[in-house]
Order: sequence, then structure tokens, then C-alpha cells
Amino acid sequence: MRALAIAATGMSAQQMRVETISNNLANMNTTGYDARRAEFADLHYQQVTRAGTINASDGTVLPTGVQLGLGVRPASVTVNLAQGSLSQTGNDLDVAVEGRGYLEVTLPNGNPAYTRDGSLKRTGDGLIVTSDGFEVAPGIVIPDDARSISINAEGEVYAYFQDQVEPQLLGQLTLTMFTNEKGLEAIGSNLFTETEASGGPIAGVPGDEGFGTLRQGYLEDSSVDAVREITELIEAQRGYELNSKVITAADQMLGATTQIR
Repeated sequence: MRALAIAATGMSAQQMRVETISNNLANMNTTGYDARRAEFADLHYQQVTRAGTINASDGTVLPTGVQLGLGVRPASVTVNLAQGSLSQTGNDLDVAVEGRGYLEVTLPNGNPAYTRDGSLKRTGDGLIVTSDGFEVAPGIVIPDDARSISINAEGEVYAYFQDQVEPQLLGQLTLTMFTNEKGLEAIGSNLFTETEASGGPIAGVPGDEGFGTLRQGYLEDSSVDAVREITELIEAQRGYELNSKVITAADQMLGATTQIR
């Protein structure tokens, strides 16, 4: 009874789809989060009668044959890259990336990671870091006596001091792009790392050709569409129920077989 195994793969696939949707809904308010979508492909086929098999002595061949599918399998969980709306925060160290690009941060082990979460902070030494305390490249330090901070669209960080009219340039935030951004590996905390699928990092400054710009005092909202996610959740639930009914029907057919006297 192939239907039992086939329906089981269908239920497993719909369960994975529900888990992906639930993660999207859980991150509706996560800064810079892009929604994920589960994608599937049909499983192997059993060739009962191959198409093109000779069916007669005169060379007549079967035009279609008999191919029995054996279910479904997960193909990928892909990221839907989309620009989230910008929310004004008024915080001097909040920056939103408008367009392509990621801020580069340095992990405790020294390896680079990348993020679109621009809710930046400063340490006791004045170093600009992420909310988790990871240093933001290229390692800009804000002096203790700085009265305010200004970050322009090109990522230049200026400090204003009490007794000075002209601001002092502290450094410039950079952005990083990848040939295949969907190939980045998500490691949590709004961070991504390079993989062979993503290609190598392409560094630049905000405003360069192909790179986005920075908006101070704003954060990028999640791109999750709650209405769409709920609609897909209903579809996944119904798909799960239909596959469970197939298992029930297969069980009844097997029960009828065992009751034959």
C-alpha cells in the first residue's frame, strides 16, 4: 500500500511548511528580518512500465508508460529578500540600510558576520557595537566628550563637541554585498555568515553603485506579510488534513483486505 508512505511524506512536508510559517510570524517584529518560504519537489518515481517500451512486433511503442510517484520531499527553505519599511526611532546610533548591503561585524572568534540590524550601541570605551556587543566594522570609537553623533547617507560618522563648531569625522561605516544573498547562512541574532553558495563578500561604502545608503534614526522593519502568512498557514493545515485522510482511507482498504474470508 504505497499510499500510506506517500501520504506520510505529504504530512511531513506540510508540517515543515507550518514550522516555516510559524517562524515568520514569530519574527514579525524582528529588525531587518526577511520572510522564509518552504519549497518542495516530488520524490522518486517507480517505473512500472517505461515510456517508449516496444509494445508490438511492428515496433509500436508506449507513448506514456506507467510512472508511480512516491511522494514529496523538502527542496529548500529560501529567503524572500525584500526591503522592509523604515520606522523612525530618533536614536543617533540607529541606522537603516536602504537598498542592498549588510553591515559587517566581528564575532568573538574573530570571524566576520553580516547583519541588516542597525540598532547599534556603544561600549564603555565608546566602540560602536551591535546589541549583542559585537564590534561593527571598521571599529569606530566615539569620544567620551562627544555631544552628539551624526551619520550621513554615505556612512560617515561625525561627532559634535561642546566647544567646536565643525564636527569631527570619526570614520565611515561600510557595507558588504554578495552575489547570492540567499546563500548566506543564518546563525541567529540577525546575523549571517558567508558560505560557498553565497560567494565571497563584496565590500564597498554606502552610496556606491549597487550599494544601498544609510538612514540615521531609523530601523528596518520585518518584511513579513501577516495576511499572506495566515493564508499559507490555512493552506498548509488543509493539506495536512487531506494527507491524513489518505492514510485513513488506506487503513480502511487494508482492513477490508484482512477481513476477507
